[in-house]
Amino acid sequence: MSIPRLFVPYPGVVHEGVQVPLGAAQARHLWVLRLPQGSALELVLDSGPWKADLSEIDKDHALARLLAPLKEDREPPFALAAYVPVTAQLSLLDDLLPPLVELGATAIQPVVFRRSEYDADKTAARFERWQRIVHSACEQSHRSRVPGLALPVPFDALLTVDVAQRWVAHELRSGQGNPTLARGPVAFTSGPEGGLTDGEYGALTGAGWQPVYLGGSILRAFTCPVAMLGAIRFLLPS
Repeated sequence: MSIPRLFVPYPGVVHEGVQVPLGAAQARHLWVLRLPQGSALELVLDSGPWKADLSEIDKDHALARLLAPLKEDREPPFALAAYVPVTAQLSLLDDLLPPLVELGATAIQPVVFRRSEYDADKTAARFERWQRIVHSACEQSHRSRVPGLALPVPFDALLTVDVAQRWVAHELRSGQGNPTLARGPVAFTSGPEGGLTDGEYGALTGAGWQPVYLGGSILRAFTCPVAMLGAIRFLLPS
């Protein structure tokens, strides 16, 4: 089993030997894992990741002792912003968020497209759950930072994204080939169930978004963002 990694908000002074209290949910998780005192941990604090060990543990309470800073950064070399569609079935986002986190998205922004079935109240009620899912996926995949997750924005917000590389997945070949990835931030997006409308696609390409063709099959709204980010990670300069 890999060493458990926990993201812990800790406002105090950080140095070797400091005892950091863990959250009740984190304590319960370690308790379920049956970790004994002295077990190795990795804590990600605001200042960065640390090696630690488990100094106290019971069902709802745990302390971790800081041992040494971890000299690592598992993050991509530049920002990868995922502009994901709000789907008719909101639970699809429960399944979409973990792979985006695992593949290194640095920001996740839901977008309300014309074919999105958007209910502001239902979405807001689910937002705290999505934050927990992102947090848990960061711990599972040993990320060094938690990507930002924002409440949905309207489609027009995509037209003002200020990133040189902006990619939009589209099921039709553009005739100009897929863009070449340069070393710099990337924003990418794709449509909801039913896809982008012709007007949305035209507005995006008119605003500088470059079309990306992912093959002849029609991808689900859940599949497409993950395929896009996987392709970007494959092309990242080493």
